[in-house]
Amino acid sequence: MRWKKDSYYDSVEHIHHSIELNRVVSLKNCIARGPDGCIPISDVSKRGLEFGMPIKVARFLRLYPSVFEEFTGPQYSLPWFRLTPEAAEIDREEQRVCEEFKEDLRNRLRKFILMSKNRVLPLKIIQGMQWYLGLPDAFLHDPEKNLDESFRVVDVGDGLRGLAVDSQERVLSVLQKNALKRGLDPGDSMEAIEFPFFPSKGVRMRKKIEAWLMEFQKTPYVSPYDDCSNLDPDSDVAEKRVVGVLHELLSLFVEHSAERKKLLCLKKYLGLPQKVHKAFERHPHVFYLSLRNKTCTAILKEAYNDKHAIERHPMLRVRQKYIKLMKQSAVILKKRRTNNRVVKSKNVKDLDLDYVEEVELK
Repeated sequence: MRWKKDSYYDSVEHIHHSIELNRVVSLKNCIARGPDGCIPISDVSKRGLEFGMPIKVARFLRLYPSVFEEFTGPQYSLPWFRLTPEAAEIDREEQRVCEEFKEDLRNRLRKFILMSKNRVLPLKIIQGMQWYLGLPDAFLHDPEKNLDESFRVVDVGDGLRGLAVDSQERVLSVLQKNALKRGLDPGDSMEAIEFPFFPSKGVRMRKKIEAWLMEFQKTPYVSPYDDCSNLDPDSDVAEKRVVGVLHELLSLFVEHSAERKKLLCLKKYLGLPQKVHKAFERHPHVFYLSLRNKTCTAILKEAYNDKHAIERHPMLRVRQKYIKLMKQSAVILKKRRTNNRVVKSKNVKDLDLDYVEEVELK
């Protein structure tokens, strides 16, 4: 099926500012943790690779004067940075939300781990998905404070540490919960639960493909939290399980979206096939692939078409506030450029032309 552009999903701000916002928030956290809430540029200037910066860190900081305030430091006239009052206020709100909704964040992390084989994931994998799950940077650094007794830090081999979950209770996926609301019984793990379809305008399918999708909807649904080791990997049931895992995974994320390449590192741990990326292309009524920002972002359509189907992430509102603040930087920078042009123009007009002419004649 040919990819078709959909301006509705391509215009969701918090999705397409997510990569840039991730960098801004990472730097914001470094500054907020610094002594007196400020740091010299030398503290972060050589950490561009860590933050995924396409440009120098100092230049990046100066791109967002609405978030980062530059001033001359106490020694050697080095540039220092602190948060603007507006950014500091959102940072405090972010900390309040993290504390207030800590149990929600724990549940999302718990579900993420429960989808994996043996219910354990390496810490480096979890840290790689932290931004999407909405977990604060320090969430995993202090497990005793942020995690409950259902989590265990374990050895996963090769000198790596992992996080395991001990849970005997059955976990229902978003699809199963919504089926229960409609009166269906998700008690049978092989119930034929259908995926909500949201066709984009202009998408045309051959009748053969449409017929296959209708039959695909009638195949049994295997929950992402159930054992799938006995499934034939080439069957439609196995493919429906893959789509179900991706659907549940994106439903846990803040923006209900993620860079497709970032999801590929989960194949080994979530029991996904080698060509899992094809599932996004084969099911355009469930997922949308956005090609904005020179990257491929997978978006869960249901989250943006049925506000009651998937629970809103508590961190979303905070991120939207950061994005709104970031956009104010363009106005500030434009005003600065205008003021600089006015000053230069004024300096030229203030020249004493008679004096200049007299000097030239001498």
